[in-house]
Amino acid sequence: MEITIKINGRFVSVEVSAEVADYLEQAKRNNRKLYRERQRYWDGRECDEYIIATEGRLPYCATPEELVCQRETLDEILAVLALCTDTQRERFLLHALYDFSYAEIAEMCGCTKSAVGKSINAVKNIFWKLWK
Repeated sequence: MEITIKINGRFVSVEVSAEVADYLEQAKRNNRKLYRERQRYWDGRECDEYIIATEGRLPYCATPEELVCQRETLDEILAVLALCTDTQRERFLLHALYDFSYAEIAEMCGCTKSAVGKSINAVKNIFWKLWK
């Protein structure tokens, strides 16, 4: 499998095994997730500063009321997903849970990026209709 990497400011195509290519794709997804996590620290503190700030506190334990709310929310999400077609549900979950790009999902499903986008947007529209 051929991949393109950047070395010293230049893009170079190299031949790698499928296992290495899969590893690199997983690393890209992990980097995107880490980037999103960093964005969540809106007040500018680093992750280790959050750990230090919470040191000595008891671990978070949801109250019974919070558990009920979480369960109700999960039930609502599952109800919305039950209204979707199998294809829509599969594409939406690959994008939302596993952070696959539209192009990666299109390659897996054997369809176009626009078809993937339409499926994901259809699920989002169902969510918006039921939660507004």
